[in-house]
Amino acid sequence: MHVLLISDPGPPNRRIAAIKDEFESLLREDFDDSARVDSCVETLRVRPDHQLEFSTIDALVAGYPEADLVIMFTGIPRHTQGNPLIAEVLPSRHVAVVSGPTLGALCSRKRLLKILMSCSNQMLPTGQIAQRHRLPRWGEWTSSGTAGRRTLHAHTFTGGPRLVSGMTMANEPLRMASKLSRALAAASATGAFGIFYSSIWQMAHHLSTLRLISIGMIAIVVMVSWLITINRLWDRPVNERLTQVVFYYNLSTVLTLLICVAALYACLVIGILIGSLVIIDPDFMAKIIGRPHAKFSNYLDIAWLSAAMGVVAGALGSSFDDGADVKNLTHVQRLRSRVYVAETDTAD
Repeated sequence: MHVLLISDPGPPNRRIAAIKDEFESLLREDFDDSARVDSCVETLRVRPDHQLEFSTIDALVAGYPEADLVIMFTGIPRHTQGNPLIAEVLPSRHVAVVSGPTLGALCSRKRLLKILMSCSNQMLPTGQIAQRHRLPRWGEWTSSGTAGRRTLHAHTFTGGPRLVSGMTMANEPLRMASKLSRALAAASATGAFGIFYSSIWQMAHHLSTLRLISIGMIAIVVMVSWLITINRLWDRPVNERLTQVVFYYNLSTVLTLLICVAALYACLVIGILIGSLVIIDPDFMAKIIGRPHAKFSNYLDIAWLSAAMGVVAGALGSSFDDGADVKNLTHVQRLRSRVYVAETDTAD
């Protein structure tokens, strides 16, 4: 048995590379001692209606005539029949397509291997199916359409949240900071004023902890809202059928930006806190705020309030960042790029 794993570039490829050897061992254990697994990286394309472009899949498979089974692992979130679609098997083509985001943000190696093994089972003749299906307990394949097409949908209750979390992590929000270099520069410059202006020390000292936390949360929400607005990241469904799908896309975009901006805020707090500890003399601060002694909490309050000011300024600074880079961090924009490539190939 020769199985070919085709994965999208980026996180899908890294996940496949991490489990390839273990997958090959399971195939040899369940099916054939001479089973072999190869892998390659290709971008899975879609049609303008966001359905899979099977002509491009057939072209990819044709390039590997020695492969008995082909499993494609994609970063495209898929949703059919009112539920997130984990995997789809096309027995006539000996091809299976697995959606990475649908497996969730914390998909374990064991869970992914179960899905891959089950896809292999579904593509083999009945007499060769292994006794151990290795599917999650809730998993159940259903027939859909013609040509023996079979689908595996996510759990009714946990599928939606798992899909959104998977889409959010696939956006790699912690890497987004490098795309917001001008926003980070504006936030850092503004936040640094809190170290040198004693009025900010006094204000931070007199604000309650609850109010300081509220100010920080408001600053994060302001920057997220600004990024969504200025880059037009909020999508609207073109028809009622796509309402739920677009809701998942928008929710994952909001969560991605919240994580990114919260990480930016945390970095600012740490940086300003270190700077204030180095620069501000404790006795001088105690004199300014009218306290016998300056505490570490006073430095932390200054850093927190200054970072909030910096994040609001960073929202304005983000206007000068490359909009294409920011948009490309969302699933909708990356999906559109796949459609564009497919349409270009058709025209050519």
